[in-house]
Amino acid sequence: MIGLAMCLILQVAGAAKDSPATYEEAYRQSQANGLPLVVLVGADWCPACQTMKEDVLTRMLRSGKMSRVNYAVVNFDREREVASKLMRGNSIPQLIVFRKTGEKTWSREQITGAANEKKVLAMIDKAVAFTAKNEPAGGATAPR
Repeated sequence: MIGLAMCLILQVAGAAKDSPATYEEAYRQSQANGLPLVVLVGADWCPACQTMKEDVLTRMLRSGKMSRVNYAVVNFDREREVASKLMRGNSIPQLIVFRKTGEKTWSREQITGAANEKKVLAMIDKAVAFTAKNEPAGGATAPR
């Protein structure tokens, strides 16, 4: 019985690590650490959204491929105000990558519709490379 309880505790703890942050949390993290911000806007009823969230991005999280970015999921139905500010067009899913281009400026790139891991990773690699190239000598500094 104790073994079963420990197994459940470890599964819950492991699942929490694989869970994306809220948009507000991930945005604050990106402001502080300068890493790109990856946001998936989707809905529970959307099969392509669930494929992106549960398969592609979860697999990338577990393999460490998302460790160079801050990641959030925005539910189109429950967080409509945030989703409407982030989205370009009305189609979902939208996977958006924001990268800092200046102290207070950001650029964005997005994929609309389901995408495979290779395409998502290429977009993340591009944002990370830009961030690394434009980082001040000695590393990024936290905003004041």
